[in-house]
Amino acid sequence: MIKIGLTGGIGTGKSTVSSILKNEKIKIIDADCIAKEVLEKNPQILEMVRTQFGSGFFDWKGEFRRKEFGNHIFRFPKQRIKYESIIMPYIKQSIESNIKAYEKKCEKIVIIDAPTLIENNMHEEMDYIILVYADNSVQIQRVMNRDKLTKGEAVSRINSQMPMEEKKEYANIIVDNNADLIETQKQVYDLIDFMKLIC
Repeated sequence: MIKIGLTGGIGTGKSTVSSILKNEKIKIIDADCIAKEVLEKNPQILEMVRTQFGSGFFDWKGEFRRKEFGNHIFRFPKQRIKYESIIMPYIKQSIESNIKAYEKKCEKIVIIDAPTLIENNMHEEMDYIILVYADNSVQIQRVMNRDKLTKGEAVSRINSQMPMEEKKEYANIIVDNNADLIETQKQVYDLIDFMKLIC
């Protein structure tokens, strides 16, 4: 089975590309969905969060204030690394289980959609890496519009991630998502043709 890593940066449009692939019935393992699942299935993760980050990120009912916590770890990269060191082993384990399940079903190709694929060294286990790319100015505008952030907040979120130029060095295939949806769709359909060739 061929494993393809799909990654990008905040505001590059990785989710758009992932949705097109999903609509074309390509099997996708979504790391963001898995992150939510592992939090629900493993209450010990949130206990570690409470211990290491304080109870300020939990409301009076004990519910995890995900958005506030997300904003906090984006502002402080060391805190994000600390959180990822807690949750990543669970995410990786779940991704591995999903891959094995698809292998048992004799799937020919699976895509692992993960924003921090490269940062967490998951790219080493992939046969190909697809990077969804957008210029910095386009990223900033999209993040401001989507998340209702100021320019400064958008820039700090983008800067908390590995620079796109650095990610390019790991990519076998680059989807340029600077233009409109039609242009992106064309590239993704070319990509699907390529996938049919390799499997």
